[in-house]
Amino acid sequence: MNINLWSSPRNISTALMYSFAQRDDVLVVDEPLYGHYLRHQPTAADHPGRAEILASQPHDAPRVVAEMLSADPGGRRKLHKQMTHHLVATDTAFLAEMDNVLLIRDPRAILRSFGQVIAEVTAEDIGIPQQYALFGRLRAAGALRAVVDARLLLLNPAGVLRQLCAALGLSFTERMLSWPAGARPEDGVWAAHWYANVHRSTGFQPYRPKQIDLPPAREAIARRCQPLYEEMLAASLR
Repeated sequence: MNINLWSSPRNISTALMYSFAQRDDVLVVDEPLYGHYLRHQPTAADHPGRAEILASQPHDAPRVVAEMLSADPGGRRKLHKQMTHHLVATDTAFLAEMDNVLLIRDPRAILRSFGQVIAEVTAEDIGIPQQYALFGRLRAAGALRAVVDARLLLLNPAGVLRQLCAALGLSFTERMLSWPAGARPEDGVWAAHWYANVHRSTGFQPYRPKQIDLPPAREAIARRCQPLYEEMLAASLR
């Protein structure tokens, strides 16, 4: 089966996409539903590069889903890096035909990084309520292969990746632990706005705790999302 990586944290999900791109048996695809999302966006967030994104990829959901389900001519499995909030105005029946992984992160950390690009942020913009709902649906359908927590991944990349590969029926290779610095051919056109930190990396960066102070409105969002995150965290790979 092809794979969906449903994420809220963009930097960590991009690093994980680069990790899988080092494999010969996996083709990675960067956020195929982004254009569709912008056509149906339910919030007022001003996404940088909107016109360029819409011009770069199809935004008709059935067409995008058909491409996600299709086989790669080279026989590789396809891993689609997805933002959970992009799954809007879409028939989700296709999820049962794919292996699905959730990449989660502490809400305060997401709000800190997301707020550096998007000024007006809601819980729905960072996708945690949608991710929690997806968590329940995928588990009920038997289509959830793993939950990966960003902090635990950075604390032990090899250990978590071994478990993730096993859950997806893949063998682990240490090639997944590093990649060349700089922009990558798999990047979407939005990379210039979101991927600067990952482009400076050559592997998973060591986890370093940070003091995060949020404005009151974002702190309220974090408090709303925290119980949802913690329930998903309890199911994550260790």
